[in-house]
Amino acid sequence: MDQSKLLGLAVLVIGLALVVLAVLLLTGGISWLGRLPGDIRFTSGRTRVYIPLTSMILLSLVLTLVLNLLRRLF
Repeated sequence: MDQSKLLGLAVLVIGLALVVLAVLLLTGGISWLGRLPGDIRFTSGRTRVYIPLTSMILLSLVLTLVLNLLRRLF
């Protein structure tokens, strides 16, 4: 396959993945993200501190798997 066709296919796949992610975010399909057991929340008066530790670890693992899969395909 030609290099420009591979680049075009990669851009198309990434674009479709972003559209699916946006639809999931808008419809509440992944509303659990940010409310996992390891996410830290502190509330005191008018001050709120939120540290999404578990959510970021999960997101990092998923992105690592997806990017490694794409790298092996191309």
